[in-house]
Amino acid sequence: MPELPDIAAYIGALEPRIVAQPLTRVRLASPFLLRTIEPPLSAVEGRTVQELRRVGKRVAIGVEGDLWLVLHLMIAGRLHWKAPDLKLAGRQNLAAFYFPGGTLTLTEAGTKRRASLHVVRGEEGLRSMDPGGIDVLTADLAAFRTALSTENHTLKRALTDPRMLSGIGNAYSDEILHTARLSPILQTQKMKDEEWDRLYNATQSTLKLWIDRLRSEAGTGFPEKVTAFREDMAVHGKYGQPCLRCGEKVLRIRYADNETNYCARCQTGGKVLADRGLSRLLGSDWPRTLEELEALRKK
Repeated sequence: MPELPDIAAYIGALEPRIVAQPLTRVRLASPFLLRTIEPPLSAVEGRTVQELRRVGKRVAIGVEGDLWLVLHLMIAGRLHWKAPDLKLAGRQNLAAFYFPGGTLTLTEAGTKRRASLHVVRGEEGLRSMDPGGIDVLTADLAAFRTALSTENHTLKRALTDPRMLSGIGNAYSDEILHTARLSPILQTQKMKDEEWDRLYNATQSTLKLWIDRLRSEAGTGFPEKVTAFREDMAVHGKYGQPCLRCGEKVLRIRYADNETNYCARCQTGGKVLADRGLSRLLGSDWPRTLEELEALRKK
């Protein structure tokens, strides 16, 4: 799922292309993409784009008349910039937004249609799309700590809860925790002052690093390689590969459709965290330390 750095890269590429330009036409290939009926989608056609915003993991396009198009890409949705006269064809193409200089298209891989488009009116309508998490790039340490510690959750859950922090998901939370050298299962209400400092600084630096990296990668072009798995990430998607800091193999915790990647030596003091599926299977044989894990691998 595109997260804060990816959405920032999209917005940075779209601003010089569509701000102050008229949205001449909108075409939908999938009627299930549009989740609102009032205002109608036709109301935005012919209106000039005035502003772009990030709302959590959503891209919001503001046009004349205080109307907003709000795109949520979910897991497999992606944005593309194509020729002005593009014909909307193909199963993955869900929508096209036509401008004088080009066409913004929304695609979604796979068969599950989770991406969404809302048309809302005014600031109140836009706020209704916002889960409420604070902007981590503008928040100070006190606000950051308050947001994450109001309820007692694991760091992994707290970082990815859109009601607490805006725009962070599975991929960048792994990278943040690795940078901070903190366990993904550490409870927020048990953290020390020094750990809060490390987490706050790691969150700021990791997100800024990736925003700059993605924008630099796209250059004057459009970001076409938005993915949750990148070769230069430290731990996310690197299960079984060596940690870039210490060389120990990256481990994982699997749950539902997601997994958390971490380095036991760097983040958990050498403790191997229980994987729900395998720990139930192995029971008391589940390795608790890196040494026990290595011994199990050699059997």
